[in-house]
Amino acid sequence: MASLPALATDRLTLRPLAGEDGAALHAAFSDPGVMKYWSGGPHETVEQTLAYAAENAAGEPYATWAITEDGGEALGWVTLGSERPGVAEIGFILRRDRWGRGYAGEAAQAVLAYGFAEMGLHRVFADIDPDNAASIGVVVRLGFRLEGRLRQAWKTHIGLRDSLIYGLLKDEYRT
Repeated sequence: MASLPALATDRLTLRPLAGEDGAALHAAFSDPGVMKYWSGGPHETVEQTLAYAAENAAGEPYATWAITEDGGEALGWVTLGSERPGVAEIGFILRRDRWGRGYAGEAAQAVLAYGFAEMGLHRVFADIDPDNAASIGVVVRLGFRLEGRLRQAWKTHIGLRDSLIYGLLKDEYRT
């Protein structure tokens, strides 16, 4: 994958994720409340988060941006994972101390714009735990539509979990 550009919104700077961002991201990835609906449980050590950040910063099959307020410390990330041409999965995580400010939606909006305009995507989907009301709210506000429910699709640290699949097509996308 070609190197990712920095993306700017009114309040945020999204920059390509770097492995060393794991140190700052440990605040999110070690928080049981933040990680409740993630596919894996809270990270026990900073080293675990550093390794996870390095894996996601590698760029294949995920394009991952660090969410920052000024290009500095990573507050979370937003990612587009593409395993087939034209289709990508969006995902995001944000430190608890930045919840409720609209940052996840603002960051996701910038990444969607880039994905549809520059990456040649025609479809983006989100795979969300049915009990994750906050993430469902983010994608619904962005125009995603509920497409279906996959029963017991994930074996996670909180048990077998269903997945709700939300989708957004390029021609439905509104900037």
